[in-house]
Amino acid sequence: MAFPDRIERTVELAHPPARVWKALTTAEGLGTWFGNGATVDLREGGSAQLTWDSGDKASLHIERVEEPAVFGFTWGIYGLAEDDPRRTYVEFTLEPAGTGTRLTMVESGFAQLPDDQYRKAFQSNTDGWTHELGELVEYLNAA
Repeated sequence: MAFPDRIERTVELAHPPARVWKALTTAEGLGTWFGNGATVDLREGGSAQLTWDSGDKASLHIERVEEPAVFGFTWGIYGLAEDDPRRTYVEFTLEPAGTGTRLTMVESGFAQLPDDQYRKAFQSNTDGWTHELGELVEYLNAA
Protein backbone atom coordinates (compact mmCIF):
# COMPACT_ATOMS: atom_id res chain seq x y z
CA MET A 1 0.00 0.00 0.00
CA ALA A 2 1.33 3.44 -0.92
CA PHE A 3 1.74 6.17 1.65
CA PRO A 4 -0.44 9.27 1.50
CA ASP A 5 1.61 11.96 -0.22
CA ARG A 6 -0.36 14.99 0.88
CA ILE A 7 -1.82 16.74 3.85
CA GLU A 8 -4.93 18.78 3.05
CA ARG A 9 -6.86 21.09 5.34
CA THR A 10 -9.73 23.46 4.58
CA VAL A 11 -10.70 26.24 6.96
CA GLU A 12 -13.66 28.61 6.69
CA LEU A 13 -12.56 32.07 7.84
CA ALA A 14 -14.78 35.02 8.69
CA HIS A 15 -12.41 37.45 6.96
CA PRO A 16 -12.17 38.64 3.34
CA PRO A 17 -9.50 37.13 1.07
CA ALA A 18 -7.39 40.32 1.11
CA ARG A 19 -7.05 40.10 4.90
CA VAL A 20 -6.20 36.38 4.81
CA TRP A 21 -3.71 37.01 1.99
CA LYS A 22 -1.83 39.53 4.16
CA ALA A 23 -1.71 37.04 7.04
CA LEU A 24 -0.15 34.44 4.73
CA THR A 25 2.28 36.56 2.75
CA THR A 26 3.64 39.36 4.94
CA ALA A 27 6.40 39.31 7.53
CA GLU A 28 3.96 40.71 10.12
CA GLY A 29 1.43 37.96 9.43
CA LEU A 30 3.75 34.97 9.11
CA GLY A 31 5.93 36.21 11.96
CA THR A 32 2.94 36.31 14.30
CA TRP A 33 0.78 33.24 13.63
CA PHE A 34 3.28 30.86 12.01
CA GLY A 35 6.52 31.82 13.72
CA ASN A 36 7.84 34.40 16.13
CA GLY A 37 9.52 36.40 13.40
CA ALA A 38 9.72 36.47 9.61
CA THR A 39 11.19 38.14 6.58
CA VAL A 40 9.46 37.84 3.20
CA ASP A 41 10.55 38.62 -0.36
CA LEU A 42 7.11 38.10 -1.91
CA ARG A 43 7.72 37.13 -5.52
CA GLU A 44 8.10 33.92 -7.46
CA GLY A 45 11.69 32.90 -6.86
CA GLY A 46 11.79 34.93 -3.65
CA SER A 47 12.22 33.55 -0.18
CA ALA A 48 10.90 33.85 3.33
CA GLN A 49 12.62 33.07 6.61
CA LEU A 50 10.70 32.06 9.71
CA THR A 51 12.18 32.02 13.20
CA TRP A 52 10.86 30.79 16.51
CA ASP A 53 11.82 31.77 20.04
CA SER A 54 13.05 28.17 20.48
CA GLY A 55 15.83 28.89 17.97
CA ASP A 56 14.19 26.85 15.21
CA LYS A 57 14.25 28.30 11.69
CA ALA A 58 12.61 27.53 8.37
CA SER A 59 13.53 28.76 4.91
CA LEU A 60 10.78 28.95 2.32
CA HIS A 61 11.39 29.20 -1.42
CA ILE A 62 8.41 31.02 -2.93
CA GLU A 63 7.07 29.20 -6.00
CA ARG A 64 3.64 30.79 -6.70
CA VAL A 65 2.23 34.25 -6.00
CA GLU A 66 -1.19 34.86 -7.53
CA GLU A 67 -2.64 37.58 -5.32
CA PRO A 68 -5.13 37.14 -3.68
CA ALA A 69 -5.82 33.51 -4.59
CA VAL A 70 -2.72 31.28 -4.49
CA PHE A 71 0.49 31.32 -2.43
CA GLY A 72 2.88 28.38 -2.75
CA PHE A 73 6.34 27.56 -1.43
CA THR A 74 8.76 24.70 -0.90
CA TRP A 75 10.56 24.06 2.34
CA GLY A 76 12.80 21.52 4.01
CA ILE A 77 11.35 18.31 5.37
CA TYR A 78 11.10 17.87 9.13
CA GLY A 79 13.71 15.47 10.44
CA LEU A 80 16.12 15.83 7.52
CA ALA A 81 19.41 17.72 7.58
CA GLU A 82 19.16 21.40 6.70
CA ASP A 83 21.24 20.88 3.54
CA ASP A 84 19.14 17.93 2.32
CA PRO A 85 17.79 18.89 -1.12
CA ARG A 86 14.43 17.11 -0.66
CA ARG A 87 11.57 19.50 0.00
CA THR A 88 7.79 19.49 0.22
CA TYR A 89 5.49 21.90 -1.57
CA VAL A 90 2.89 23.87 0.39
CA GLU A 91 0.09 25.70 -1.38
CA PHE A 92 -2.59 27.93 0.09
CA THR A 93 -5.66 28.58 -2.06
CA LEU A 94 -8.09 31.33 -1.07
CA GLU A 95 -11.66 31.43 -2.34
CA PRO A 96 -14.33 33.98 -1.42
CA ALA A 97 -17.05 32.33 0.67
CA GLY A 98 -19.88 34.71 1.45
CA THR A 99 -18.27 37.59 3.36
CA GLY A 100 -15.33 35.38 4.36
CA THR A 101 -12.75 33.08 2.82
CA ARG A 102 -12.40 29.35 2.28
CA LEU A 103 -8.71 28.60 2.77
CA THR A 104 -7.32 25.29 1.55
CA MET A 105 -3.78 24.25 2.45
CA VAL A 106 -2.13 21.31 0.72
CA GLU A 107 1.37 20.04 1.48
CA SER A 108 2.75 17.33 -0.82
CA GLY A 109 6.00 15.54 -1.51
CA PHE A 110 6.25 13.09 1.37
CA ALA A 111 6.33 9.99 -0.86
CA GLN A 112 9.95 10.70 -1.76
CA LEU A 113 11.00 9.60 1.74
CA PRO A 114 11.83 6.10 2.98
CA ASP A 115 9.46 4.54 5.55
CA ASP A 116 11.10 5.74 8.78
CA GLN A 117 11.62 9.33 7.60
CA TYR A 118 8.18 9.42 6.00
CA ARG A 119 6.35 8.48 9.19
CA LYS A 120 8.20 11.08 11.26
CA ALA A 121 7.80 13.93 8.75
CA PHE A 122 4.22 13.18 7.74
CA GLN A 123 2.95 12.85 11.31
CA SER A 124 4.84 15.92 12.50
CA ASN A 125 3.48 18.09 9.69
CA THR A 126 -0.04 16.66 10.00
CA ASP A 127 -0.08 17.66 13.67
CA GLY A 128 1.74 20.90 12.90
CA TRP A 129 -0.79 22.12 10.33
CA THR A 130 -3.67 21.46 12.69
CA HIS A 131 -1.95 23.63 15.30
CA GLU A 132 -0.70 26.33 12.91
CA LEU A 133 -4.02 26.81 11.13
CA GLY A 134 -5.63 27.19 14.56
CA GLU A 135 -3.05 29.90 15.26
CA LEU A 136 -3.98 31.58 11.96
CA VAL A 137 -7.64 31.66 12.97
CA GLU A 138 -6.72 33.18 16.36
CA TYR A 139 -4.47 35.75 14.69
CA LEU A 140 -7.18 36.82 12.25
CA ASN A 141 -9.90 36.92 14.91
CA ALA A 142 -7.76 39.02 17.27
CA ALA A 143 -7.19 41.79 14.70
